[in-house]
Amino acid sequence: MDPSLRCNPYKSDPADHKCSTIDYPIDTFPGTPPVFTATWVQPKVLGRTSLRLGILHCLPPVRMGVVKSLIFYGSGCRERRVLIQRAETVTEIVNFLGFPKNIRSAQEIRPPSLISSSEPPSLFDGTTRLYISYICPFAQRAWITRNVKGLQDKIELVPIDLQNRPAWYKEKVYAQNKVPALEHNNKVIGESLDLIKYIDSNFEGPSLLPDDPEKQKFAEELVTYTDTFLKEIYGSFKGDVEKQAGPHFDYLEKALEKFNNGPFFLGQFSQADIAYASFIERFQIFLQEVFNYDITSWRPKLAKWIEELNKIDGYIQTKADPKKVVEIYKSRFMLNFAILLGIFQSMKSDVDMLRPSMLHWIFSHSNG
Repeated sequence: MDPSLRCNPYKSDPADHKCSTIDYPIDTFPGTPPVFTATWVQPKVLGRTSLRLGILHCLPPVRMGVVKSLIFYGSGCRERRVLIQRAETVTEIVNFLGFPKNIRSAQEIRPPSLISSSEPPSLFDGTTRLYISYICPFAQRAWITRNVKGLQDKIELVPIDLQNRPAWYKEKVYAQNKVPALEHNNKVIGESLDLIKYIDSNFEGPSLLPDDPEKQKFAEELVTYTDTFLKEIYGSFKGDVEKQAGPHFDYLEKALEKFNNGPFFLGQFSQADIAYASFIERFQIFLQEVFNYDITSWRPKLAKWIEELNKIDGYIQTKADPKKVVEIYKSRFMLNFAILLGIFQSMKSDVDMLRPSMLHWIFSHSNG
């Protein structure tokens, strides 16, 4: 370990500053970003009697050995140095320092996605692993469940690059070659909706399904409806969004009226919300950007649901990059549309006069 990392890189007294950023150079470690960014905060900001070092942002991937090598200042004068020796995760470090909840809720450090040349982890060694892709809404369902239940230290996240996935994933982990997949107790479980239930039932943490039989029944109805919902919303990208997608967002609006003891489908956040969260996230972004269609317009319950969802740390930590969402959806769903329009325009056809049903037939027979 570089001895310089065990010295205080901050030369002036942090107490002289209301809030100052420190950059710890760690470029001597291969595979890590050049800078680990942290922030000093005055005691009065934290409402405590001692100065703490708050981890507000950390560029991934950062190895725990590097994080643990940094010097954290505890209570007392700035000369007192506390080296966290036993921490296994960044979460433990943050909890050790005793930060308030609003500071602890910083983004989870995301490990780099594994590609075709990446070596596999030590498979079936007793470690529970969740294989995901950062861009996949199905995988995000299981990821949200893991995080909301506080299982970041119990279930290791293993992201896969779906465009350049390693061969060993199909050969040794999950024959279906899809994400998500959970490696647990020497077996691998797949399918996102099944994994929501499995993680909720087989691991510690707050239950995501209430005991009320009526709510359980309604949750099952909502989960079953996801297949229809996704099929129709994706299909609307090739037709009339308002007419085709609107009724299905209305269905969710009505569903949110059933229980009034909270903003979510069953009142409190549950498996039913997780089933929809990652897709609503993407549909809201894409439909607004491409079709200028606001899914929350005249749907106050859905708007409130989205607002409250974005207050949940376990969900926030999994959100996709909006620009990436639009890019992926445009390339997947709009390419055929652009090609067809080009053909019709070159033939000097009046595209605006085409009946929606004709366009729908064209798209249903294309490769999109």
